[in-house]
Amino acid sequence: MEKWLKDMLPILDVEHDLIVSKQGDVTIVFECTLPEIFTLSAADYESLHQSLVKAIRILPKSSVLHKQDWFTNAAYQPDFEKADQSFLSRSSDRHFNERPFLDHRCYIMLTQKPANRRSSSSVFSSLLRPSIVPELPVSATLLQEFLDGAGQFKRILEDSGFIQLRQLKEHELLSQPLHVGLVERYMFLSNGDSTPVIRDIELKDGLKIGDKQLQLYALASPEDLPSLCGSRINYDKYSTDRSKFSVGFSATLGQLLPCNHIYNQYIFIEDSSRVIKKLESKRLRLQSLSAYSRENAITRDAVNDFLNEAISEQRMPVKAHFNVLAWTDNPEEAKDLRNMVSSALAQMDAVARQETAGAAQIYWAGIPGNAADFPLNDTFDTFAEQASCFFNVETNYRSSLSPVGIRLGDRLTGRPVHVDISDEPLKKGYCTNRNKFVLGPSPCRAILH
Repeated sequence: MEKWLKDMLPILDVEHDLIVSKQGDVTIVFECTLPEIFTLSAADYESLHQSLVKAIRILPKSSVLHKQDWFTNAAYQPDFEKADQSFLSRSSDRHFNERPFLDHRCYIMLTQKPANRRSSSSVFSSLLRPSIVPELPVSATLLQEFLDGAGQFKRILEDSGFIQLRQLKEHELLSQPLHVGLVERYMFLSNGDSTPVIRDIELKDGLKIGDKQLQLYALASPEDLPSLCGSRINYDKYSTDRSKFSVGFSATLGQLLPCNHIYNQYIFIEDSSRVIKKLESKRLRLQSLSAYSRENAITRDAVNDFLNEAISEQRMPVKAHFNVLAWTDNPEEAKDLRNMVSSALAQMDAVARQETAGAAQIYWAGIPGNAADFPLNDTFDTFAEQASCFFNVETNYRSSLSPVGIRLGDRLTGRPVHVDISDEPLKKGYCTNRNKFVLGPSPCRAILH
């Protein structure tokens, strides 16, 4: 049965740079600038992880943290019309023209749910309801508390020195005649700077948007998660027996996954006391059933350990979900896409579980501003410390804005990157002088100045 998107879209409007849903949810969107990949040490990863945990802890209850990382195939486009370009520069531009690379954009969306908001599940979603009207509007006090929490969240992450956040304005969230807004970009998987293109969305036999075939892989069950997680892992390609080279724990699902994909990360903040009370009731129920099944006894011990850690270590219990939405417009690449995502999850020691029955609702909840409509039966209970380990904390290399510098190659794709090796390292505190040592192939020269 065909339906019009304007009748089903859960987003009501954008007011005062905030996305308002038809359920009364309010969402603030930040564009996030992450550290460049292969530039952080093990201590830096741990410091960044602690900042993420602190930022999550100050978010108000009944809020949702949705981090959405876009990785899309792009090609290097040099500026051939630049004036005063030398012969060598123009030859270099011709050599690197159309060099493929993976473009990355990161958004952090904080959503505040109304106090009377009913929790969504696989059988209760705005995708299935013919009418979506909020029962009560969001109160002014709750909204101001949410905005204050979002401001503190932004300040904590920026004070870490690794992440920069910029709130998106109304004209960036909504589509313009020559610009695709954030909501429309997700719905139709459009490029951010292209003109709007309307595509059919098919949810019947798998996910399909226009000529793009989508595959959804989720980390939604404790059985699928790795046995250990941390702020970093060793990157074997650059590690040796004596030195360990660090990358983010989920780097294999980000910049190291060479295909068009979106990595969605959700953390649901609830009332901690209520969560502890529900788990206590579950533990008592399992205690009474433990004599009938060994599985009940094992689950009881796991719940008991969770409660002990929450109370003794003052952990913050949250619900979390992570998924990879990959797509291709070539049907012959569907199998390769499955192998790449499965291999990336296997490198994290996680089980690749492809979502089919619930893929439509998970995709629908990924609409910017609709994270509160995520089916909670596809989440798992954990702590903020463990959940933040699965955040993507790296991006690709960026060209410096400084007019002074040299051209270097991206380590992953060979894309040319303009790097200032004189003034920018001093401004960022990487060094206190300008001594340089340049080593090249034979015949080589060493230059000290």
